Amino acid sequence: MREMLEMRELHQMRSEPGLHAPLLSAHALRRLAIMLAAGALAILWLGRYTDLDLVLADAVFDAQRRVFPWRDAWLTVTFNHVIVKQLLMLLAVGIVGYALVDAWRPRAALGALGRVQLRIVALAAILVPAVTSTLKHLSASHCPWDLLRYGGEQPYVRLFGVFPADTLPGQCLPAGHASSALWLVALAVCWLPARPARARAAALLAIGAGATVGYLQQLRGAHFMTHTLWSIWIACTIVVALIATLQGRPS
Repeated sequence: MREMLEMRELHQMRSEPGLHAPLLSAHALRRLAIMLAAGALAILWLGRYTDLDLVLADAVFDAQRRVFPWRDAWLTVTFNHVIVKQLLMLLAVGIVGYALVDAWRPRAALGALGRVQLRIVALAAILVPAVTSTLKHLSASHCPWDLLRYGGEQPYVRLFGVFPADTLPGQCLPAGHASSALWLVALAVCWLPARPARARAAALLAIGAGATVGYLQQLRGAHFMTHTLWSIWIACTIVVALIATLQGRPS
């Protein structure tokens, strides 16, 4: 019965000008919401009740020299933190600019579906880095290289732990640099609703790219693993929220 109703809605959307088929069904959105809720609990548990962050940071920290050997490497600084970031920013600016031009003078070639897909990607390119950066600046958590354990001056306090009264806020959670790549998750909508398998593959590739960018920052001692995982969760949540908000609307 549910499938028949969804097919009827799909036919109605296609028959009305200015409308398009939903990118994701209500069932798919509910399933993604459950997965996101479970993911948040899993990341919270990892950061709050395990030592995995410290174990991974210890593995890339030179305890004898008291440094992160990859902190100033060309791969992690010049390539990852400068070149990759600038290229992704240029791509984001181009997509946002194209969306603004289309909003001012709509291109007939895009169609209703293409226009909504473009707007979701453009909004994700803005919101994912902006929300991540805002939360980061409101955070009290410190980066590994700021901690006493790794040659810094601040104590290690778990998420939602109580900081000593004289401790300065670390402003290091979630991982900001990873978000410069994680908005690419929104590109998955380019294959929706017709090719959901390709959309999933595109989303996973984008998550992999963001995780790689985040891992190179972890090698530097700039972030813990859970910092990157929270950035991934935030990006996915924003993209799902944009789909749920914008799909099926007149464009």
